Order: sequence, then C-alpha cells, then structure tokens
Amino acid sequence: MTANRRPFHVLIAGAGVAALEAALALRALAADLVEVELVAPEAEFTYRPLAVAEPFLVGEVRRFPLERLVGAAGARLRRGTVTQVDPEEKVVTSDDGRTLEFDAFVLALGARPREAVVGALTFRGAQDGPELAALLERATTGNVRRIAFVVPPAVTWPLPLYELALLTAGYLSDRGTRGVEIVIVTAEEWPLGVFGAEASTAIRELLEIRGVQLVTGVAVSAWQDGRLSVAGRPAIEADAAVALPQLLGPALPGLPHDGAGFVPTDTEGRVPGTADVYAAGDATQFRPKQGGLAAQQADAVAAAIAADAGADVERMPFRPVLRGLLLTGFVPRYLRSETTTGRSVVDTEALWWPPAKIVGRYLAPFLATQLGLDATPSETARSTAVEVEVELDPHGSASWSAV
Repeated sequence: MTANRRPFHVLIAGAGVAALEAALALRALAADLVEVELVAPEAEFTYRPLAVAEPFLVGEVRRFPLERLVGAAGARLRRGTVTQVDPEEKVVTSDDGRTLEFDAFVLALGARPREAVVGALTFRGAQDGPELAALLERATTGNVRRIAFVVPPAVTWPLPLYELALLTAGYLSDRGTRGVEIVIVTAEEWPLGVFGAEASTAIRELLEIRGVQLVTGVAVSAWQDGRLSVAGRPAIEADAAVALPQLLGPALPGLPHDGAGFVPTDTEGRVPGTADVYAAGDATQFRPKQGGLAAQQADAVAAAIAADAGADVERMPFRPVLRGLLLTGFVPRYLRSETTTGRSVVDTEALWWPPAKIVGRYLAPFLATQLGLDATPSETARSTAVEVEVELDPHGSASWSAV
C-alpha cells in the first residue's frame, strides 16, 4: 500500500462464524490493504455446536471474550447493532443513532430462531439445555415412555436433532433405563438427506442399531396432550417432544430480502442491486444453514473484497462443500457432501483437520488455537484428510485447513 493511500474500510455486521471467518480471510488475503471493523452487541463468542452435548454431560459450550478474539483476528470490535443500511451513501445506522461509513459492508448477522412446533421443547442451543436435562431426568424416573425428536418443515439445520436423539438413547441406556422409545419425526424424505444418499443410508442403519425409530416425510405442526399433529395423516403419540426451531433472516432495512427475511447473493456474496455490499452465512437465502457453509461464503466475500482493495488474489466463487460432525454418544460420524453433485462420504475417521464441528479454512485452526480445541492428528487422520480433499474438492485446499 502506498504511503498516502488509506486502508479499504470493511464494516461487518455480526460477530459469529461468518463474520470471524471473513475477518480472518481478509487479514490473510489483503493484510494492511484493509481495516476491518465488526459491529455486534455480544460480549462473548459462543462455540455453539457443542450445546447438544451439555445436557448429557459429555461436552460443554465454549465461550471466549469477543473483543480479545476479534483483536486476535486482526480486526476491531464496536459494540452495537446495525439497524439500517444505505448502500448508495455507503453508511449504516447503529442502534445508538450513529452513522458509520464503509468502503465495503458485509452482512453476517445470522438467522433468528423461532418456535416451529407449537407446544414442543424448542432446542435453540445452550439456553434450552436445562429444560432438556429435566426431560432426561423425567425419562430416567419412568415418567416418560416415548420421546419424539422433530425436524419441522421449515428452514432449519437438521443435524443437531439427530445428535439429540442418539445422545438421549445412549444416556438412557447407560443409566439402565428401559422401555423408553426414542423416535425421530422429520419432514425430510431421507435422514440427513442433505448429505447425500450414501451418508443418509449409513445414518438410517446407525439409527436402527441404536434402537431409534424413524418417521420421514411428515410435517409436524404442534404437540399437545401427548400427540404430534401431522399434516395429512393420523397424529403420532409421544409423551414429550423436542423440536428444532424455524430460522428467519434479519430483514435488515435498506437491503433486499425475501418474505422470511433472507438476503439474496451471487456466488461472490454480493447483494444484487447494490455496490460493495455483501452477505454471508445464515442471513442469506442459501440453504442449508450451517456454520461450515457460512465460512465458505465468507471466504468468497473476503476474496472479492480483497481483490477490489488491490490485493493480488484470485476471486473465489462460492462452491459449497458440506461437512458435518455427528455426535452419537459413541464413535462420531464425519459426513461430507458436494452439494452440487450429490457425492457423499461418511466415516468414523476424521475427513478434515482440525476435526471441529465448525469447519472453516481460517476459523477452524484459529479457534483450535484460541479456544484450545486442537489436538495432534494421527497419521491416519492426517492422510485421510489430505486424500479426501484432493479427490473430492479440486477447487479448494489440499491441506488440513478445510475449505
């Protein structure tokens, strides 16, 4: 950068997975050509995927002071909430009434969870852990005979529901509890079908082995008086119901969005009809909603912004590769799918490194260091990760740092 040229100011709304990945990618790709500022109300970054494990005492949600984490990512944090965007004037308005200028703006606010199955325990994350733990206690004392875990017919991320069901089955078995039926009731035609046919078949077999019943292709709207209301078919009996939430977009004033509040983007994350405005993660229209995909979107955004800022980098259009780590209570399952081709892999050995729940080219190793989530890979895991990346992801990195 020349001495008289100021850095390209990138303003990011949010401080979750997509926001941190974008900040880290911009530091790696553009260095001192950009200055990155995150605007978020939170004081902590919460590593939320392990929320499913807390009620079963096999894991815990990790939290980290957000300002320190953002600083380590080479950015700075402004406490507040972006309430409106003016793409033409290149300013945003925050909740305190101040206006903030930008050269590039990235919407990374994520999605808002809402109840999808009326009457059920809606599991949004750590905040619902105590209620789920109370349900487990009722089951171990014989007060619950059948628990239904529900994937609703709404925009959501289904994998945690399967984890909750499998972990519940293991939890009850370990405590000698007998006679409690566990059933997954899902709007999906195939269990975790988003990962492809091979993975879905493997998950169906795993559920059978673990004694978890499966009902697919049904739309549950409510649970009341021991029954799940199902569209177009008889009610399903259940003494308790646990459901995933429906996800809604931020519907930020000043930006286009659909009826559910999600923002349209192109393959570089640009918001159509605007200049230098981008979006990444759950706030966009892309499905499914998942942290690893949010990180990949953020990488595409960062590459486009870095190129505009004058960095010598290639643009990197978003080519989604879905990775999921399924906690089962015993040996976890690593799931991987190319969403554009349907090719899928499922294995008990790590298919990427670090073998984290949230997979990001920059964020995964960063969190492994900052939050102590790393471990030394075995030679088997190391070689497996490299082989899979080279064979199935020719557009990405052939290293442990997942795309």
